[in-house]
Amino acid sequence: MTSAPAQPVAAVDVLLADGTIATIRRVVPSDHEGLLALHDHLAEENLRMRFFGLNRAAGHDYAEHLAASVGSTEVLALVALVGGDLVAVASAEVMAEGTAEISFLVADSAHGLGLGTLLLEHLAAEARGRGILEFTADVLVDNHAMLRVLADCGFDLQRRTDTGVVTFHMGTTATERAVAAADAREAGAEAQSLAPLLYPRSIAVVGVRRSGGGVGRAVLEEVVDGGFTGEVYVVHPGGPEALPEASGARVVPDLAAIGSPIDLVVVAVPAGRVLDVVRDAAHAGARSAVILTSGFGEAGADGAQAQRELVAIARRHSMRLVGPNCLGVMTTDADVRLNATFTRGLPQPGGLAVASQPGGVGIGLLDLARESGAGLASFVSLGNKADVSGNDLLAAWMDDPRVSAAALYLESFGNARKFARIARRFAQRKPLLAVVGGRSTGGRRAGASHTAAAAAPTVGVDALFAQSGVIGCSSLEELADAARLLTSQPLPSGPRLAIVGNAGGLGVLAADSATAGALVVPELSPVLQEALTARMPGAAGLSNPIDLGAAASADGLLATTETVLASDEVDAVLVIVAATKVTDADGFLRGLADARTAGVDKPLLLVALGGAAVPEDSSRAFAAFRSVEDATRALAHAASYAAWLDTPALPAVVRIPGAADRARPVVDAAPAEAGTDGWLRPAQCRELLSAYGIDVLGGRVERRLSRILTAAHEIGYPVVLKAADPAVVHKTERGLVRPGLKAPDEVLEAAADLELKLGVPEPELLVQAQVPAGVEVAVGVVRDDGFGPLVMVAAGGVATDVWDDRVFLLPPLTAVDAARAVRRLRIWPLLAGHRGAKPVDVAALEALLQAVGQLAVEVPELAEMDLNPVIMSEAGAACVDVKVRLSPPARPADDGVPRKLRPAP
Repeated sequence: MTSAPAQPVAAVDVLLADGTIATIRRVVPSDHEGLLALHDHLAEENLRMRFFGLNRAAGHDYAEHLAASVGSTEVLALVALVGGDLVAVASAEVMAEGTAEISFLVADSAHGLGLGTLLLEHLAAEARGRGILEFTADVLVDNHAMLRVLADCGFDLQRRTDTGVVTFHMGTTATERAVAAADAREAGAEAQSLAPLLYPRSIAVVGVRRSGGGVGRAVLEEVVDGGFTGEVYVVHPGGPEALPEASGARVVPDLAAIGSPIDLVVVAVPAGRVLDVVRDAAHAGARSAVILTSGFGEAGADGAQAQRELVAIARRHSMRLVGPNCLGVMTTDADVRLNATFTRGLPQPGGLAVASQPGGVGIGLLDLARESGAGLASFVSLGNKADVSGNDLLAAWMDDPRVSAAALYLESFGNARKFARIARRFAQRKPLLAVVGGRSTGGRRAGASHTAAAAAPTVGVDALFAQSGVIGCSSLEELADAARLLTSQPLPSGPRLAIVGNAGGLGVLAADSATAGALVVPELSPVLQEALTARMPGAAGLSNPIDLGAAASADGLLATTETVLASDEVDAVLVIVAATKVTDADGFLRGLADARTAGVDKPLLLVALGGAAVPEDSSRAFAAFRSVEDATRALAHAASYAAWLDTPALPAVVRIPGAADRARPVVDAAPAEAGTDGWLRPAQCRELLSAYGIDVLGGRVERRLSRILTAAHEIGYPVVLKAADPAVVHKTERGLVRPGLKAPDEVLEAAADLELKLGVPEPELLVQAQVPAGVEVAVGVVRDDGFGPLVMVAAGGVATDVWDDRVFLLPPLTAVDAARAVRRLRIWPLLAGHRGAKPVDVAALEALLQAVGQLAVEVPELAEMDLNPVIMSEAGAACVDVKVRLSPPARPADDGVPRKLRPAP
């Protein structure tokens, strides 16, 4: 047996199905006793399932074997620990090159917690890193638990059954199905793990001053006054005598004195005491803690280290943390009614769940929710996000029936690819709104490829939101308006809006605002206009906007609104009512609230002016807004989200088999052969892209004039002559591309001019065939520090920057992702066949985008790539010019498998 150099123990925390936190790491010599104990305490049935017999000696031998195999290149073994106890082990033993046999053993007490699947995910990831591409396993036909683990894991799988044993052959690559299965399991585990935080039945506040005042006192008052339905405790070393006025709460000297595990501990003590309080809470069995205190990760190296210690303590005891440096948590559910913040009062109950990093923004969101009437289900102030993050909350809220929509304020994406996956799954179920702070437009690099120069800091956010169905808002007010509409009204089935009102000028403004937001204000049909005339014969205008005049009666307004709502010519209705001395606006609004029935499937929006009183209980009848601009902007968000939902179900990403294996030799050889700053030479570019089925127009690189002329003759006129140095970007702008050369003298003249411009004697020049004209498109990749690779499709050619017509996407890309992106371009009419022109082969462009997306994911060294121009015609996509730059990857990408809790920041 060969041995590898000793490696550090890579330990990660994971969530089990019941919300317990476990640790998975490699086996170390000190695990010897734990492995023996694990085998000794197995029930006979589980022993038989593992060793195909009741031989405990075999279990002992296997434990000894694993302990002795530490550092071996032929045996990979992982253990899982809960509370420091070794509860499971998994191993992979190399049988042949690229193949290993796997086995699993889980303690009797830990069955049903998903440990087998988690260990399989981590074992596969470790194996991939060692070049092991296939696992094999033999499982007894009546070992239903293990058969289910392997069948449901999502990895590519083959099986055969022979004499009571099922033999599996399984790939170690994380497939799309494996990622989806892992994400679904994680959502269930997060819901279990965060239930004590979001819906606690008991709460303890630590840090209530004897003298009164302070954050701890404020939280306690809000918990009690808000009507929390569970048990309330106050921890003070002086006991009940120290806080005789703490009515509604039981005062105890420490958390252990409570006598039973507490669901939620709110910590409001000075920073120097927080570690001790969290340690006490963990030992007392607390299941979650909210740390309001500041002075941790935001306060320098010492604070960051203390924050990591907090997380380590909590995870050893399966306790979840919110904060530090946060505002607290709220839940309006009638069975809980918790305000564990130091803000005043609970907002109106509803279905909106809100998470915010900064406390000040959280207060602003709560104020807007109260003012707008957007009912709140839950609120979590994340603070430093030491443990619980926005991703965790989305996973927990995803299938929570008490949550009908979620809203996030974020300043960073700790794991953007994971957020994209979770956000898409969430948005397929219920609306997800977000405001992202700190979106600066600075930091563009000069002199880079077109793709990199175009990738301003906002494009990653925009790409993520567009693909994932997230409703991006530019302000808290915009978010609150959209949330109110989405949580109180049905989604529109299309973009068509009818505008009804008694103030003509405001109707015109509303139409302008709607059109600017990509809504449609259609002219109503003669039949519908006749029906409206019968209801309101004196109306000033009925084509849409519908102006009923300043003297319109309440009955007339109501009848008109009901008629338009019932029509199939529009998808939503906006009513603008201005109260006047001759208009009973209040009566109209009461009638509208009463008449609006649950069966109407169109959203109804209202803008009431002039002091008209909107009934307090009307939120289900219509959504009221301050202005027509606010109303139409909210409706535009709802219509865009509805259109995203209406797209056919997303198919799995289709991958080009073997592409990564073909590309790896090119990438590995590139550092020795590449040009300046990692830019690949033309031949290298073509070889790399050909691994993914992308054909780049060939050509010949020559220096001497005679060979350039020979190349032009052999390729056939007309030809293109361009600089071949890979470090030269933006060639066209610098006059380093000469197309349409039809004769030798033109080639000689162009070559001489290029030599002069480059300032190098006999520079390398690329001779290529002239591609027939078509629609020029650019396709590229740039790697963003926060989001990883971004794929771009844009109007191409020399004017790509002038057009400023581009869409960025997060790979990998489905066919739907690619199709949506191409149709979002302003040049889409040219691709589809403008004014009688033949449409281009759009499917070829979509396939190119998918292939580039796969390349971007599978080659983490890809820093920049530009395919510009790609000449699109009915014959397909001709990639005329390509630039590729490689650099060492900044960090490994998160593929979703294996699952793990993120390390403390």
